[in-house]
Amino acid sequence: MRRSLSLIADPMIAVLVLATILAALVPAEGESRVFAQAIANGAIFLLFLVNGMRIARGEIARALANWRFFVPLGAWVFGVMPLAGLGLSQIASQVLPPLVALGFLFCGTLPSTVQSATSYTSLAGGNTALSVIGAALINIAGVFVTAPLFALLAGSEAAEIGTETILRIGAILLLPFAIGQAVQKRTIGWLAARKAEVAWLDRVVIGIAVYVAFSGAVEQGLGAMFGAADWALLIALVAGFLAFATGGAWLAGGALGLARADRIAFLFAGAQKSVAIGAPLAAILFAPEVAGFVIAPLLLYHLFQLLIAAPLANRLARG
Repeated sequence: MRRSLSLIADPMIAVLVLATILAALVPAEGESRVFAQAIANGAIFLLFLVNGMRIARGEIARALANWRFFVPLGAWVFGVMPLAGLGLSQIASQVLPPLVALGFLFCGTLPSTVQSATSYTSLAGGNTALSVIGAALINIAGVFVTAPLFALLAGSEAAEIGTETILRIGAILLLPFAIGQAVQKRTIGWLAARKAEVAWLDRVVIGIAVYVAFSGAVEQGLGAMFGAADWALLIALVAGFLAFATGGAWLAGGALGLARADRIAFLFAGAQKSVAIGAPLAAILFAPEVAGFVIAPLLLYHLFQLLIAAPLANRLARG
């Protein structure tokens, strides 16, 4: 019970709420936003450097060998979920601001979260080792797949990926990850002994990226654009998206004939979405005045997935 409560009270919820409130009250505007964006880019570089240092290449190789689990998982995360996000974005565009509606597609193209997917798989009695490797592999693929997949499906100027954007992705995401992989033999043990500090690095970097993104949205009048009915509709659409992801991933695992422990790992790795990839990537793909609108569905999705994951894991643990 104590472990369940600790998972429900995930500090990431507090970080997201604090960053959003801070952006609403004291947004980074003008020259201060340029400075804040530079800090965010440096923090994102550091985060992906550490990610490269801590994900062992041997784990990636072992994951690739389990094709019966990982091929369907990749197809679900980067096939079914983006198409569902595309459908929801088209529905939402009829009643919500276009950039907010586009956020459903962006959310759908993102990989799953590593830390919470693994924790809830363990709590539910699933295959934890498979979850660790699977979520890590999907996250690595997401660094390469999400941006071009989003651009392909969005088909609008907002999603165009030109040379400048490609260079920024390479410099801020891929380069530090590659450096981390190159030096990981000397760092992986040191980082493994400091999991709590690494977890807080994740949270702080995400908080900075969310603050910068929402500062731009506040400056563009996000509050004035959204009434109570708009928020209610957005919340309902996000909840429906999460329900589809969770129920669909569970049914897909059953249709594949996975053992129950593997099916649980497939559920959490397939249904959850990573704000750790989404917030930094949005900061690179979109201008600050745009990013806050686009990540709104993702932030709600992440909040909701944390709220339902522990009760769901407890229910699965009871059989």
